[in-house]
Amino acid sequence: MQGITDFLHTILREFYHFSGNYGLAIILLTVLIRLVTWPLTSKQLASAKSMQELQPELKKIQEKYKGNKEKLNEETMLLWKKNKVNPVSGCLPLILQFPILIAMFRVLEHPQRLYDTIAGFSPYFLMLDMTQQDPTYILPILSAVTTYWQQKVMMTDKSQQMLLVMMPIMILFFSVSFQAGLVLYWVVNNLLSVGHHLFLNRVSAKGVADKE
Repeated sequence: MQGITDFLHTILREFYHFSGNYGLAIILLTVLIRLVTWPLTSKQLASAKSMQELQPELKKIQEKYKGNKEKLNEETMLLWKKNKVNPVSGCLPLILQFPILIAMFRVLEHPQRLYDTIAGFSPYFLMLDMTQQDPTYILPILSAVTTYWQQKVMMTDKSQQMLLVMMPIMILFFSVSFQAGLVLYWVVNNLLSVGHHLFLNRVSAKGVADKE
């Protein structure tokens, strides 16, 4: 984990030298991480979409065999096999991305290394000190709004409406106490995640239209 943290710190430092701005460096690093993890994220989103498309059939199976757990499991497995869907495959890419996410949090939570390695380092972006909490609450509010939008776009189960409300509230609560740089990363990452999802949906829809 420390190796990933050191690597991301080095890249962030180089992006700062390139852009001359800490906020822009964070945005560039966030974009780079999304590009590197694009294949994993695409696989995760594709798996979630496949599971969503199978929900009507799964509900029929659950209703039909709700009193027979063994038969329910058997029919569910057959449905997944028939449609070449593996529910675990959607979790693995997400798990593989956790070390990068944790390392990124570590880098942005401890900007002192940037002060130590960059002469004349300035933490400001849009008049906000990215190493301190956002006194305007603009970034925390944006983090909650973009989290809601991301969940709304990517939600595969309408029964998760409570999570759709609770998650943004939790993110807002934590973002108020986090450094602005960390919250900026979260906001940009949410926006890129939404864009990625919409792009894949468009490609998928175009593929279906071409076949027809």
